[in-house]
Amino acid sequence: MPMFTLIARDGRTPERSVELNPAETSTVGRSPDNRVVLNDPKVSRTHLRLVWREGACWAEDAGSTFGTWHNGEKMSGPVRLAAGDRLALGGYELVFGAAAGAPSAAAHGKEPEGPDDVAMDPALAALAVLYTDEMMAMKKRIHEQVLFKLNLPEIATKQIQDDELRAKLEVALDQVLREVRHELPRDLAHDLFRQTLLDELVGYGPITPMLRDPTVDEVMVNGPSRIFVERKGRLFETGARFFDDRHLITIIQRIVEPLGRHVDEASPMVDARLPDGSRVNAIIPPLALDGSSVTVRKFARRKLTTDDLIAFGSMTPEIALFLEEAVRARQNIVVSGGTGSGKTTLLNVLSQFIPRGERLVTIEDSAELKLSHRNIVRLEARPANIEGRGRVAIRDLVINALRMRPDRIVVGECRGPEALDMLQAMNTGHDGSLTTAHANTPRDCLSRLENMVMMAGFELPSAAIREQIASAVNLIVQQNRLPDGSRKIVQISEVTGREGATILLQDIFQFEQKGFGPDGKVTGTMVATGNIPQFVEELKAKGDLRLDMSVFVPKA
Repeated sequence: MPMFTLIARDGRTPERSVELNPAETSTVGRSPDNRVVLNDPKVSRTHLRLVWREGACWAEDAGSTFGTWHNGEKMSGPVRLAAGDRLALGGYELVFGAAAGAPSAAAHGKEPEGPDDVAMDPALAALAVLYTDEMMAMKKRIHEQVLFKLNLPEIATKQIQDDELRAKLEVALDQVLREVRHELPRDLAHDLFRQTLLDELVGYGPITPMLRDPTVDEVMVNGPSRIFVERKGRLFETGARFFDDRHLITIIQRIVEPLGRHVDEASPMVDARLPDGSRVNAIIPPLALDGSSVTVRKFARRKLTTDDLIAFGSMTPEIALFLEEAVRARQNIVVSGGTGSGKTTLLNVLSQFIPRGERLVTIEDSAELKLSHRNIVRLEARPANIEGRGRVAIRDLVINALRMRPDRIVVGECRGPEALDMLQAMNTGHDGSLTTAHANTPRDCLSRLENMVMMAGFELPSAAIREQIASAVNLIVQQNRLPDGSRKIVQISEVTGREGATILLQDIFQFEQKGFGPDGKVTGTMVATGNIPQFVEELKAKGDLRLDMSVFVPKA
């Protein structure tokens, strides 16, 4: 029977499941005669109706006072619901599509979840039946029988590129499935079960459906029995799992060995990249105490533009125009932010503003930038091989890039001594260069840059380092991940020089948070401080400014 998961956003009330009867209309509201009763002053007496039409569930706002939000947008009419859709009303969320009979934490040998634990992913609820103890045992038995029929050891399935061998494996799988079909549950989706087994044999195991899902941004594996995903800034536990840690390590090796990488007890950490560009980090025992860990940062299949970031609420149209002018004016820009705040995405968008007639050199630890320029050289750092040799660091590439006659250098992330060479490049005719750095505020970003320059090993005095930073960096764009999971530009500051031992900053724009909306989203506005950056004044004096000066006027 279809279900909702009811989530209270007060952080204290436990989640609960609500079954829906397709034969009748279900109502949600404050009145006790509703199918779902929510005791919340912002919920109307009859707030929402759930109606079944044409085999689908439709949500209709019942004329509520404060409204209902569907996936972050206020409803203005009936909405057809799909698995994973979220309805927000008052202090509650209804997540549609959680399957009845999904395996509980106890079924996986885990302690019961508390109210503050990560929610289960409703979008993967249809797969939950495949990860009960009984089905895991069945899948493992089928897995072993297929390998036995082909006389293949587990190690041989790490990378099956031969189409003929893969075809034989599929034939053997179908044969074993016919032999055991009388043992399978009658209501089991055969195609889904077969695809899951195929993923175990030649794909990336239980994380394969998550890698195929375009709504998943990141996949996190904490040992063989706990797999999490991030969707739209929120973390969910999937309920999927590997057979055991040996199976997980086999999948890790299947990922990294085609790239010439290796992972074992002697070399227990590895970075790699999937064929679609997704970034992978893996660490195995003895360093990972609770079983091998894998983190996959998925690579966006489509190049995002300013229109996308405006639609996401990450920036305003005025900020987009300001940043475009800054790039056109060859300002050196550092995008600052925490892990997962969207720095690389923003850097990619800024890079698209660079005029097509300029020569670019991009340098990355793991290639993620997508630029359409013709005159571009893309460089990627290389880790050491299994013998500990052959490492090429970002700093080596920055030094080499200076000999390649670039108009601009774009460094995916400064995290070490390459900061010194990047600053020198910005100071020696490569204006308009771009990079990112990990920091929580623009002021912290300056301190981080200073610390990274010190990592270069030169005995430079602090005054000289700060002078270098003050003359090289023009703008710092602060990108943060907010409590609701959204990623947003929250501050743009200009470096105006140095006074004594202090690098001077002036804020140009700041995000002022006003609170949270009924849908749990952060509300606020980007406001101008009244300060006008120097490059704008220079463009205005030349008559080349394409930006309306009113964007710098503080709103009352």
